[in-house]
Amino acid sequence: MAVYRRRTISLVFLIYIIVGIYVAWVYDYITPALLKDVAEALLAIFLWFVPLLGGDLHLG
Repeated sequence: MAVYRRRTISLVFLIYIIVGIYVAWVYDYITPALLKDVAEALLAIFLWFVPLLGGDLHLG
């Protein structure tokens, strides 16, 4: 029973996050430029060794 309840809370939380992202997109709090910057930052964090080897992580 506890596993079912835990999964329900996770599903509700996921729906909450998706609706929040949609509302932020509609009201221009999230823009394509922001998404590009976040993607570059995440690449830089997880692939930090690429610039050390002479690679470039800039998108576009």
